Order: sequence, then C-alpha cells, then structure tokens
Amino acid sequence: MPTSPAADHRSTASLADPGAEPVMLELVDENGTTIGTAEKVSAHLPPGRLHRAFSVFLFDDRGRLLLQRRALGKYHSPGVWSNTCCGHPHPGEPPFVAAARRTCEELGAAPALMREAGTVRYNHPDPDSGLVEQEYNHLFVGLVRGRLRPDPDEVAETAFAGSAELERMCETLPFSAWFPTVVDAVLPAVRELTGSPDW
Repeated sequence: MPTSPAADHRSTASLADPGAEPVMLELVDENGTTIGTAEKVSAHLPPGRLHRAFSVFLFDDRGRLLLQRRALGKYHSPGVWSNTCCGHPHPGEPPFVAAARRTCEELGAAPALMREAGTVRYNHPDPDSGLVEQEYNHLFVGLVRGRLRPDPDEVAETAFAGSAELERMCETLPFSAWFPTVVDAVLPAVRELTGSPDW
C-alpha cells in the first residue's frame, strides 16, 4: 500500500545517521548565486529549496549514452533509470569538480573530455517519495572509455543506449522525474559531442 507523503518525509528524514556529519547542499537564487546552505533531506521536503546540482551525460565511442538505474536503497527515487550521474556539489565545490568526483565514486570510471553544457532550472515533485527537486542544475557531457565498476550502494545496473533505444526504454521503464527536463536541455551539446543528428 502506498504511504502518504507525510509518512515518506518521516522515513526519509530518519535515514540520517545521528552520529554522522549532515550532508549539506548549496542554496542558490534564481540566477545561480549562492545564498546559503541546507541539510540535504530537508532541502528536498515540499515545497523544496532551490539548490545547486549537476547532471552528467557520458557516451561511448559509438555515440551511446551511459544510463544508470539508481540503487534500491537510495533515499530519493530508488530503482529508477536516469542519466550517467547526478548529484550535488559540496558547498563551495566547483560543479565540474563535483561531477567528475561523483562519476568516479558511483561508476568507478573517470569521464574523458568532459565539458560544461549549460544549466537548467526546474521544479519536479516526485510522486512516489513525496520529495521535491528544486534545482539549479549544471550540465556536463563527455566520454567514458574505462571499464565500469559501479558502487552497488549507488547503482543497481547500467546500460548503454542510442537515441532510439532510449526512447523505447522511456516508454516502458521508470525514469527519474528530472530526466526528461535535463535531456532536453543538454541535447545541443550532445549532438555537438557525438556528431550525430539522431540525438
């Protein structure tokens, strides 16, 4: 039976280890200027607080996008498919550095030729968890050439998909609430990187 949003908020908030350091996010205004910090889970409770994030899109040499299915144990959007890597910089950490760091931590492979691909701002409630993504998201595109060693605490599985295969997956599999928005925003940079008009 689905739980109520209030129950979901209690369960997600209780995930924090009382003895651990809180994970802090960088709050920003509508222009992306830093205005403060907030604890990670609290920033995602409705109505959400606008914070800095990043999304990475890495491709193999055949022009296929590396996708990941988020681990079932994640507090937010578990078990759904999404782009190569996404997350939040530490307060004061450059988004490019954070994107490269988290890609290595989650997938065990360093991005190659990664570059900035703009920003996108969105507000996406997640109906399953009751959490809200209010994000000022820095986009990055690049290549992946090393062998993947996914962290099972972060990634349940991975797949490479061309544009047609991705479209089929989106019709039949659950994807993160923010995925359509970030894909649309990053497509011009993807076409430039891959040299393919199919994207």
